[in-house]
Amino acid sequence: MPPMKRAVVTGLGFVTSIGNSREQVLRSLKECRTGVELFPDFAGADVPVKLAGTVKGFSFPTPEFEDWTYPAEYQLSREQLRPMTPNALYAFCAMQQAIRAAQLMPEQVANPRTGIMCASAGSMWMAYHNFHTMVTRGVSRCQPMAVVNSIPGSLYINLVSCFKLKGGSLGCSSACSSSAHAMGLAVDLIRQGRQDIVFVVGAEDCNKFSILPFASIRALSVQADPEKSPCAFDVKRDGFVGTGGASVLVVENLEHARRRGACIGAEVLGWGQASDGYNVIAPDPNGDGLARAMKQTLQDANLKPEEVDYINAHATSTPIGDISECRALRQVFAGGKVPFISSTKSLTGHGLSLAGAMEAAFCCLALQEKFTPVSAHITELDPECKGLPIVTRPIADAPRIALSNSSGFGGSNVCLALRRWEHGE
Repeated sequence: MPPMKRAVVTGLGFVTSIGNSREQVLRSLKECRTGVELFPDFAGADVPVKLAGTVKGFSFPTPEFEDWTYPAEYQLSREQLRPMTPNALYAFCAMQQAIRAAQLMPEQVANPRTGIMCASAGSMWMAYHNFHTMVTRGVSRCQPMAVVNSIPGSLYINLVSCFKLKGGSLGCSSACSSSAHAMGLAVDLIRQGRQDIVFVVGAEDCNKFSILPFASIRALSVQADPEKSPCAFDVKRDGFVGTGGASVLVVENLEHARRRGACIGAEVLGWGQASDGYNVIAPDPNGDGLARAMKQTLQDANLKPEEVDYINAHATSTPIGDISECRALRQVFAGGKVPFISSTKSLTGHGLSLAGAMEAAFCCLALQEKFTPVSAHITELDPECKGLPIVTRPIADAPRIALSNSSGFGGSNVCLALRRWEHGE
């Protein structure tokens, strides 16, 4: 059996609450700048939620694509825009960035050896609009692309068409671990030699239709001060703040990347996944599923626990979820060195299906630029976090190996392991 190929990251793209470019996101992470603010969509007195990690530079006042605005640097035709959802437009822009960063030529993108793994819950806003039109005005009044922009698969459908992709394509749906699963599957495709390049895309809408349903299970913060919430690991945390946007990673076969002289940002050493088998919504209180996913990842990556320098925690700022993750971390790193830990969601908000890809990309930045992201808004750590090195202020540390954790409804857990790429390797 031939040895497995090595998977590296050669490009990143961002449309997020903390910036719409690599440079903006890097500055926000280093300077601990929040992307959370009061959200006009939540202004009504009957809405208990007030904050969101807003995506700047984009506007979707109506479901009609002619009314949408987005940064002028991105050019889309009417044919491309017509079947799109907001999250697909975010992803299109982030894809353009990632392609430029990876210095890919059109023939390398539109190639049978180049695939795409996507993750999104779809656009509930567009689905609502299209079904409402069908029910109240009749099928004949629905726009022709309604079936395309009403389904979760709309993301990969649009991107495959826009970028003329010819390799494998797939949309992953495992709640908040979806794009982490997409990353893991992309790595497997590279390792097995099935593809030379795989785009990993996580994207979500940022509106009341994508965020407010979580208020019914009391998972959202009701704070109105973006300087106080979200606050993962803090004793006063009261739920997560939703966000949207898109993040794209170009995952590539190391040999292929070297042949074309690509700039390598990080190596993906391995990944793991495990289920809680506990509840449809609540995580296992002891964190057993996430602990197994982390242990699988260390085994897959041939790493010892003490070799890990930093963990980008899933930590959404929910009372139960953060404690569960702390207990999982104690299981994996019991009796030895515990890596630095932070939750970048305290700056961005929780991106749902987007979160895994976005935070894996943040890890790539942290490794490449040699800094450790801060877990924001902490004034008093929960006693459950005692003894864990949670980063509450900037520190002088340059991580070499990082883990990125993701967990979703149904107890779906994914962990990714990444390593800094040293020049000359």
